[in-house]
Amino acid sequence: MIKPQNILQNIPQSLDQELFQTLLEHDTVTIQRIVSKGHKSPESDWYDQEKNEWVMVIRGRAVLTFEDQSAIELSEGDYIYIPSHKKHKVTWTDPNSETVWLAVHY
Repeated sequence: MIKPQNILQNIPQSLDQELFQTLLEHDTVTIQRIVSKGHKSPESDWYDQEKNEWVMVIRGRAVLTFEDQSAIELSEGDYIYIPSHKKHKVTWTDPNSETVWLAVHY
């Protein structure tokens, strides 16, 4: 029997580091749940991904910064498309509550 799951449940109480969970992986598509709480990318690191990414903030708030130093603030319900090799990083997530992301890589 197929049972539903909830993206907002089973979040660990302690998040020493950002949590990445693959929800589905098939051929050229990967769907992940990411949970942050005050986490951000290291200053010197940039995500430079082989695949396109569509990402949505389900709960919480975050700021993404791109290599050209432009920044986008994301709140609950906001989503963005990031083309492959568009260098970016997470420069802020809410330290007081979890930020739950849904990321689709294709």
